[in-house]
Amino acid sequence: MRETRTVQTSIFDFYSKHEFGSQLENLSDLLDEHPEILSLVAADLKDASCNNSGRHGLSIESIFRCLLLKQILQISYEKLAFYLSDSLTYRTFTRLKVKESPRKSVLQSTIRQIKPETLEAVYYELATSAFDAGECYADVLRIDSTVVKSNIATPSDSQLLDDAVRVMSRCLAKSAANTDVKIRFKDNRKKSKALARCIFYAKNKEKAVLYPKLLRVVKRLTKQVDRAIARVQGSATTSDRCDTWLKNLMHYRALTEKIIDQAERRVIKKEMVPSTEKIVSLFESHTDIIIKGNRDIDFGHKINLATDTRGLVTGFTIEMGNPSDTERYLPMLEGHERLYGELPNTVVADGGYASQANVKAGKALGVKRVVFHKKKGITLKAMGVQQKTYDKLKGFRAGIEGNISELKRAFGLGKVTWKGQDGFGAYVFSSIISYNLMRLARFDTG
Repeated sequence: MRETRTVQTSIFDFYSKHEFGSQLENLSDLLDEHPEILSLVAADLKDASCNNSGRHGLSIESIFRCLLLKQILQISYEKLAFYLSDSLTYRTFTRLKVKESPRKSVLQSTIRQIKPETLEAVYYELATSAFDAGECYADVLRIDSTVVKSNIATPSDSQLLDDAVRVMSRCLAKSAANTDVKIRFKDNRKKSKALARCIFYAKNKEKAVLYPKLLRVVKRLTKQVDRAIARVQGSATTSDRCDTWLKNLMHYRALTEKIIDQAERRVIKKEMVPSTEKIVSLFESHTDIIIKGNRDIDFGHKINLATDTRGLVTGFTIEMGNPSDTERYLPMLEGHERLYGELPNTVVADGGYASQANVKAGKALGVKRVVFHKKKGITLKAMGVQQKTYDKLKGFRAGIEGNISELKRAFGLGKVTWKGQDGFGAYVFSSIISYNLMRLARFDTG
């Protein structure tokens, strides 16, 4: 049974007199002011079926602080384990007991149990508390969007098809260990890998010959997978391992069907496949194709975020698909009103959000000055500002570029390294929570 908080702090508690040590001490004091967030995190980490006897493991408080420390330092679990065993400042911040020295596997398994919905609730709790305490100035806001990348390689149809062969073949090879049913199949992993490599280096004319060969290999394997699924489902085997094996194999089988379809349409039939219908990763299938203007193509998810005059993130959304910025302007305002109970007087947004409709809708909601970085035919009178104020607000809006840069460089928001859609959401929320808390801690030291 896990403890929620560390019952007794150590007599060896120590914070370095370095500037960063002072910031961590301020951050620790700030977290102590919000014990309610631990009850939110506890729902994911406490197992009601466990007995009260035996080892307690890391406390909820320590796990959450380890998560924050990892995101602040942007280090691996292995380095986090080393730092926690080596540094008195880090041990003091994470509230570890004297003999506690968690391994990287323990840190990873516990931190990753925290769900994105839980971290979202933690973010809302901290954001509203900062607003109520007057630490967050949400009267003047700036809005912009950016792309958070998934941890995938640049996709190609040949590589996706080879990944499908590799993963499904591996599942079939492990059938006896997981289902007690031995599946015999023709292993074409080497052939698939060789064809994919040839396609990668081939010219267009050669690809037209090689792709059908690779597609035949994949289709042959999918038929074997269908027979294997039917055989296991028809057997008397029932266990959690068997159910997991079936679920994984059926998941990859469904994705493979989509990959085959898009490869045939793009390569064989020369069709233009809409980005919403494409699969760019077998392992991070939630990933969207994002194109902003004439810039490079990114693979991940677009996020819209708002920051105040102190650079605190007052609101953000993780988008599915690639909606235009103009479509997301009103939802950002409405989300702000739901969270804080009021709307800002002034909102200045990137030019991508600009439209006559958004000006009218923003004014109708009660925003006095609806300003966009680029006018796009909108007059200053319609925005509700004069030229001097408009120039100042344009300079203020530019500050969000620095906020986004810090989020990406210092808090890992450039690329998400946690797996799956839940992992993507949890990573983004934990980065933004860490960013906001560290800004508040810096204000205290300043």
